[in-house]
Amino acid sequence: MSRVGKQPVALPSGVEVAIDDMKIEVKGPKGVLSRELHPLVVVSQEDAKLTVTPADNSLQARGLWGLFRTLIDNMVIGVSKGFTRVLEINGVGYRAEAAGDTLKLTLGFSHPVEFKLPEGISASVEKNTIITMSGIDKELLGQTAATIRAFRPPEPYKGKGIKYAEETIRRKVGKAGVK
Repeated sequence: MSRVGKQPVALPSGVEVAIDDMKIEVKGPKGVLSRELHPLVVVSQEDAKLTVTPADNSLQARGLWGLFRTLIDNMVIGVSKGFTRVLEINGVGYRAEAAGDTLKLTLGFSHPVEFKLPEGISASVEKNTIITMSGIDKELLGQTAATIRAFRPPEPYKGKGIKYAEETIRRKVGKAGVK
């Protein structure tokens, strides 16, 4: 039995859910999200709760049970509260600028890196080194943050690069001087 899948998804006030055949659509104050459902998962709504159950007792259906419950819960949280992700830039001369839906990054290359944010993701830059991104789709937000981090991942010797705010970099000692 899936411990995650057994829990119902609570619907806060202002959030509406429409389940059509194999598609679920969640509307809330921040926007609308929709997702295709797998045939091995059944979603039902009763009052202000959604319950997810496997269609049969197969291994694949039980594996998808908890996954789809979490995906639907993320959709509900996204349209009601939204998600944020914070990136930090470390390094001399490394900085970022936000101009509309474009992020301009100076990361020690011979050229600035311009990154166009996907639709539904917004970014703000504080102190030229802290990028705060927000959006309603957790999956898209995480992928966007990972793409930006990949331009200059943090290195273990000096800690230079782009890292998540909650990430800790395991530092290495450089080579010792020759006597």
